[in-house]
Amino acid sequence: MSKHQNPCQIYLITPPKIDDLEEFSSLLNRVLSSAPISSLQLRLKETPRARIVEIARTLLPITQTFNTALIINDDPLITHEVKADGVHLGQMDMDIKSAQEMLLAGSIIGVTCHNSKDLAFKAGSDGAHYVAFGSFFESKTKPEANPADLELLTWWHETMEIPSVAIGGITVDNAQKVIEAGADFIAISSGVWDYPDGPVLAVKRLSELCVRFTRPQPV
Repeated sequence: MSKHQNPCQIYLITPPKIDDLEEFSSLLNRVLSSAPISSLQLRLKETPRARIVEIARTLLPITQTFNTALIINDDPLITHEVKADGVHLGQMDMDIKSAQEMLLAGSIIGVTCHNSKDLAFKAGSDGAHYVAFGSFFESKTKPEANPADLELLTWWHETMEIPSVAIGGITVDNAQKVIEAGADFIAISSGVWDYPDGPVLAVKRLSELCVRFTRPQPV
């Protein structure tokens, strides 16, 4: 992942549970075909490892068809096993250097940095390809997350080369705020899958917002 030229990009996160894999695969195919999606993070905290591997192997051909990077949450071992495009690491997960040693060359590594410049600086210096800041709004999937200020996105956008991912409670209705603040990617889960008019229309509307409201790159 690299800093966008224009516009901001969509970083989609799966629902917290995928019970019917065939049905979700069909839905994902429709969603990815309806608007450009940079990445899909497979985030299944309460799902057994073997099932995550099965789901990842099923979804990978779909994401590859649409040039969408498949990112595995937390687990570099699964990332390597299924040959996914990258891994997203939390602060309590494996360190970046250890993850790099087991992943394929060119694999994406992103790191959760909450609302901390210091954590983001460390992640960048350790070799992360992106830093994730949040939560910018109240989140259904992470209600305990610490709040982050939109000014953090603006400062990072104007100061650093490593791209930022804004996460936490982002929806079609509030995405414009984080896009205008300078997020390179907007991470969104329930805001797409639970959108009243359906996930396909949600990503179409988000894509339109990304094009219209992306903050210009600093000169």
